[in-house]
Amino acid sequence: MINPSEVNSLIRLLDDPDSEIYEHVHDKLLSYGVEAVSFLETAFEQAFDAVQQERIANLVHEIQFGTLKNDLKLWHQSGAFDLLQGILIINRYQYPDLDEQKIINQVEAIKRDIWIQMMHEASPKEQIKLINHVFYNIYGFSGNTSNHLDPQNSYLSQVLETKKGNQISLAIIYSIIAQKLDIPVYGVNLPQHFILAYLDESQQSEFESGILFYINAFNKGFIFGRRDVDMFLKQLNLKFDKQFYEPCSNTDIIKRVIRNLISAYENLGASDKVDEMNELLGILE
Repeated sequence: MINPSEVNSLIRLLDDPDSEIYEHVHDKLLSYGVEAVSFLETAFEQAFDAVQQERIANLVHEIQFGTLKNDLKLWHQSGAFDLLQGILIINRYQYPDLDEQKIINQVEAIKRDIWIQMMHEASPKEQIKLINHVFYNIYGFSGNTSNHLDPQNSYLSQVLETKKGNQISLAIIYSIIAQKLDIPVYGVNLPQHFILAYLDESQQSEFESGILFYINAFNKGFIFGRRDVDMFLKQLNLKFDKQFYEPCSNTDIIKRVIRNLISAYENLGASDKVDEMNELLGILE
């Protein structure tokens, strides 16, 4: 347990003009980690001095970013099995105080609404048509075509709230819901686009990847075939590569989200954020 009076005394010294004292105070408060955040936030609200406010805000961010990096490292090292957990960790970068249970409940609600209407003997295409109906028609999800480079398109909480996202954020929500319903839909890391594949596990063999068809989550769950992927790659002048056709790992999906955020922040000229996103990418390499 940390000593509240000691923490508050240190916080009062954050605006000390002596750089040596400031460094010492900064490092001591940083060592307390997450436990110091609530004290720092209270002090921020009460501070009148601009220097002190800025130093408090930076310190809170430093503590929270350190925790996020640690969480991402643990997620990655433990096998990256839970995609929802991975995208929630990235969400903390912009929304560190968000109630994550609320996000989990939103995803569960969409899943439940599909499950209620699900026919037991539905074919793969019928299953996808039902998901599409609930996801796009009832919940109103759509691709954000007017502001595609907005970093908010990559934050799960915002996409669930605004019902608008980019290719990968919509595909992530779509595939998480499908997998919760035991429908084998997985992400495919296509260049300049992110799509989903419906995998028939019973058909998998050394020569047959078992993919029945592909799904474009950005275009209202449009179903298409392998030849369309061939055409798309031909337009991009790209040679055949197995990874453009087959499901990728959860780690690859989160790396792609981070790369999108790097582009978005570069576009905004937010170099600090670009540097931090590159740090997160480094953890997953």
